[in-house]
Amino acid sequence: MDKVFRRLRTRSAFAAMLAIAVVPLAGQAYRAPRTSDGKPDLNGIWQALNEANYDLEAHVARPAIALRPGPHGPVPASAVLALGAVGAVPPGMGVVEGGEIPYKPEALATRKKNQEDWLNRDPEIKCYLPGVPRATYMPYPFQIVQSPSAMTIVYEYAGAVRNIYLKDPGPALADSWMGQSVAHWEGETLVVNVTDMNENTWFDRAGNFHSDKLHVVERYTRTSPDIITYEATIEDPNVFTRPWKISMALYRRQEKNAQLLDFKCVEFVEEMLYGPYRKHPLSK
Repeated sequence: MDKVFRRLRTRSAFAAMLAIAVVPLAGQAYRAPRTSDGKPDLNGIWQALNEANYDLEAHVARPAIALRPGPHGPVPASAVLALGAVGAVPPGMGVVEGGEIPYKPEALATRKKNQEDWLNRDPEIKCYLPGVPRATYMPYPFQIVQSPSAMTIVYEYAGAVRNIYLKDPGPALADSWMGQSVAHWEGETLVVNVTDMNENTWFDRAGNFHSDKLHVVERYTRTSPDIITYEATIEDPNVFTRPWKISMALYRRQEKNAQLLDFKCVEFVEEMLYGPYRKHPLSK
């Protein structure tokens, strides 16, 4: 028995030594690998693993996004009833710092209308480009392509692309779905200033929205080999009483054959959008 105990104790000590060897000392910040120009290397395929695309704020599970009154509480709207549990909303802890989005009273009323008419209003349903920051935490991977002279983020959803300017080109010529992104480095963190977005995107499926005065400052910090800590500060004086922030982890896809696949969903919504205008519409 003593031999077994000594053997186990030796193995435990060896395991502890290994743990010390691979885990940074307390308070020691992780230092990311570098690109050829010495900047932190963010290259890779990343994905958020949370429920933020359903609702940025903390929320309980519910039977559907589109609801109607029932005899004992809300039930799924008739248009989504057949989806059953597939159409349900999973609970989420929320990613808004402080817990609540600081809406102006009139804007809060607009969010309520968005929720009540979600099937007709959510731009995701029609495969419109998701905007920033929503593109980051939709349930699809995205790829950061970084070099000393250029940076691009490619999203699987709808084939969305963002060119990240490393030198400010001046004001954008027009507002767009994904806006204009201008980046600089602050130590280990890539800071992206996003402006000139149109008012047609939402933050999530819960009806959280903005105006064309939206200004987003993103912060990407690689805090471990396989995690980027993501923060986005959101400012829109037309809709919110003050700036507010979301934060989450982005995880590196680990598959050896990890890659972005085509999900150009425009063709998938053509029947919904244009089917009623057929000479002989399909039966429902």
